[in-house]
Amino acid sequence: MTMHPVVSHEAWLAASREFLAREKEFTRLRDELSRQRRELPWERVEKDYSFEAPEGRVALVDLFGGHSQLLVYHLMFGPDWTEACKSCSFWADNFNGIDVHLAHRDTALVAVSQAPLAALEAYRRRMGWTFRWVSSGGSDFNFDYKVSSRPGEAELAYNFGTMTVGPGEMPGFSAFRRGDDGAIYHTYSTYARGVDMLNGAYHLLDLTSKGRDEAGLSFTMEWVRRRDQY
Repeated sequence: MTMHPVVSHEAWLAASREFLAREKEFTRLRDELSRQRRELPWERVEKDYSFEAPEGRVALVDLFGGHSQLLVYHLMFGPDWTEACKSCSFWADNFNGIDVHLAHRDTALVAVSQAPLAALEAYRRRMGWTFRWVSSGGSDFNFDYKVSSRPGEAELAYNFGTMTVGPGEMPGFSAFRRGDDGAIYHTYSTYARGVDMLNGAYHLLDLTSKGRDEAGLSFTMEWVRRRDQY
């Protein structure tokens, strides 16, 4: 057991109250950041994207499922891969069942990957996921939203061009809005550490005395396995 200060209940309560004040400040700052996110300008989606879904070829508007808002998880599963990314699978485990709640706030949640639909469906069954998952194979969607490099490209300008990564697949989240005029608007995207807040398991670990306990690893998510491979 790591040596750590052990104090009386009174001292523990005083330290906890002091920390609570900082947590409340952070919560208020996060609320303000969320307000500013909602105020960001939108861009109109001009391209007609299509996706391979269980019911056949569908358009971006079909992914809304009748709602006015759409959240897309860019889940890393390359066109010739046999499995989805283990880290993306860790994130996706957090999404099962929440689509029902999101729908009651006029929002659809869909995962999108480049792999063929048959590969997605097989992996979805293996993982027991129930959220909607479609293939962007054959369209420019992944390339335009900068989560996949094009064939032959040596690198990918990722996270709004703030970092350069090797060719392949990267994770992200994108938000879209269907306007009263029938147009679709891209309202927000987040990449890299921006997707961190969407992993409930990590935030549960943040509540513990060990935290994520990744400091001694060769890279942060070295410990992560697909749920059926631990």
